[in-house]
Amino acid sequence: MAQLPPRMRNKYAVLLVFVVALVIIEKENNIISRVSDRLTPKQAPQSPPLSNVSATSPLKHNSSLSSLSELDAAFTHLRRRLENYTERAEPHRDGKKHIVLLATTRTGSSFVGEFFNQQGANMFYLFEPLWHVERRLSQEGGGAGASASASARAYRDVLQQLLLCNFTLLENFIEPRPVEHVTTALFRRESSASLCEDPVCTPLDKNVFERYHCKSRPCGPLNFTLASEACRRKAHRAVKTVRVRQLETLRPLAEDPRLDVKFIQLVRDPRAVLASRMVAFSTKYRNWKQWAADGEVPTDDEEVRRLRGNCENIRTSAEAGLRRPAWLRRRYMLVRYEDIARYPMQKAAEMYRFSGIPFTPQVKEWILRNTQASKEASGVYSTQKNSSEQVEKWRFSIPFNLAQAVQKVCGPTMKLFGYRFVHDKDTLTNKSVSLLEEKVFDFTF
Repeated sequence: MAQLPPRMRNKYAVLLVFVVALVIIEKENNIISRVSDRLTPKQAPQSPPLSNVSATSPLKHNSSLSSLSELDAAFTHLRRRLENYTERAEPHRDGKKHIVLLATTRTGSSFVGEFFNQQGANMFYLFEPLWHVERRLSQEGGGAGASASASARAYRDVLQQLLLCNFTLLENFIEPRPVEHVTTALFRRESSASLCEDPVCTPLDKNVFERYHCKSRPCGPLNFTLASEACRRKAHRAVKTVRVRQLETLRPLAEDPRLDVKFIQLVRDPRAVLASRMVAFSTKYRNWKQWAADGEVPTDDEEVRRLRGNCENIRTSAEAGLRRPAWLRRRYMLVRYEDIARYPMQKAAEMYRFSGIPFTPQVKEWILRNTQASKEASGVYSTQKNSSEQVEKWRFSIPFNLAQAVQKVCGPTMKLFGYRFVHDKDTLTNKSVSLLEEKVFDFTF
């Protein structure tokens, strides 16, 4: 038999090493998985085991590699498989999951945040803790607010510490400043079940006024030391925020070895968002109401430019996530509010599957109870919605000329997310015409 050329022998040798490495990793992973299953039977596996080289691989069973080009293809294929598997086979030691729900105001984020808040004893959930950061930075900026880069750094650092159950940095932004780590002014404390349960719920002090107090049960001022201890005892942590403008600014969280972060970006039709904000923040949207009456929207107005900037931020973040750079691989999920409103149970299950957290009966029960609410219960800030009706409600409240204005400045964003344009008033108010394309945003790779 003729001997192979030296280069080809080297290729075969390296290829053999890769194959052996794959087999060894496979066996070790099976052993680790069995041990892990015994220790934590309720924990879902991080990823499916790597199978043997399949029939679709460039390596064919019972066949030889007839050329260096074929060998190169096989070598490259196995190297990529090994690199991908090695990346997937590095679980975080404590098994804790960290979820950051990113959205903008009036996109249904409070409702979706409850999917995690209602998870039960294993979840530590925080509702809009960055509210304090934004408020303080705005005050220090003389009313104009801090620069975008300064705000982004502050949001990132506070989020990182909160996911690590450290409230010290957040305390610096709360007014009045907490005394001995105790505060009466944490924004919307009652929206976090973890902050209103034992042992964080201390005895009520009737002599102390709390701006944001627990409504489910009487509790004393919030003790951050107790909250931190409770956070560390929980298996998973989630934070909902509408204040992060660009997903890219949170890259250090994904690269922090202490965290296993998953980012869920919630989006909604910009026309629906504007219609909702005009109701919820009536005084801030007086210009839009005036433009609705006048019939014309100025293109150079500051509020129109702000709307364009918001849409561009949302689109840029989504495009970065959907490109799946290495730091976001298997860490990013895009979900439309409209899909959640139509299929709440299915979408909640998808979010839990993406997060690697068990989808508990408590969450399922809450979803059933809160997606079929009566009109009386569905207030502006309520999380109780008749979701199938709510998703189309905006079409009958926004004037056609405002819908046109949104389409003009947010067109690329609407196209990316699959929101159809309307060109006349009749189409806008015709519920038999869907303004939503059926679109799937893959989050599995």
